[in-house]
Amino acid sequence: MSGHTLALAIGLVSQLLFSSRIVLQWVQSERARRVLVPTLFWKISLLSSFLMIIYGMLRHDPIILVAQLLSYGIYIRNLQLLGEWGKLSSWFRLVAYGFPLGMLGWFGVGTPHFGLQHMLHTAIPGGWLVLGAVGQVVFLLRFVYQWLYSERRGTSVLPLGFWVVSLAGSILILTYALLRLDSVLIVGNVFGTVVYARNILLLRREQRPQVGLNLPGR
Repeated sequence: MSGHTLALAIGLVSQLLFSSRIVLQWVQSERARRVLVPTLFWKISLLSSFLMIIYGMLRHDPIILVAQLLSYGIYIRNLQLLGEWGKLSSWFRLVAYGFPLGMLGWFGVGTPHFGLQHMLHTAIPGGWLVLGAVGQVVFLLRFVYQWLYSERRGTSVLPLGFWVVSLAGSILILTYALLRLDSVLIVGNVFGTVVYARNILLLRREQRPQVGLNLPGR
């Protein structure tokens, strides 16, 4: 299997997992008619990010790599806030903590087809990198916002602002993916934009005042 084929396979599996977590969250929210975030959402996110870090390295794409390393840490923190992290086996937590360090060390040493030097001499046009970087920064800000919001409340929550920023970031990354003809990013972000928009509508409906409930005689 060639390096490109391996990267594509890993990336598609990762995006399939990312999409499954969104479907899970979407279905449960639709049933409840309000936005819900199951614990499994964060567990699948962590596994998906694990694969996307590998994909970013194989693609020598700094945009994907940096974004996923930061997201990886935030997913772990959300599991901690939910009290689920300590329930996982100690060996799994050890591997989860050591994985980013091990992968970065291997990436730094490099191989003829895989390594930091290849990434530093990327052939991606500068303008595309800027667009992708802006999109990933916006996309990452959603989890920074969500993280701080959740820390203040002592539990994991996905507020309206999270979904608004998600939609904006997803549109920017989708543009970057189309320019790069990156099928993995295209698949993930086309589906994501639909779900993010739907969650915004659900949350706005939740927050809308119910006119007439406080009228006399009711």
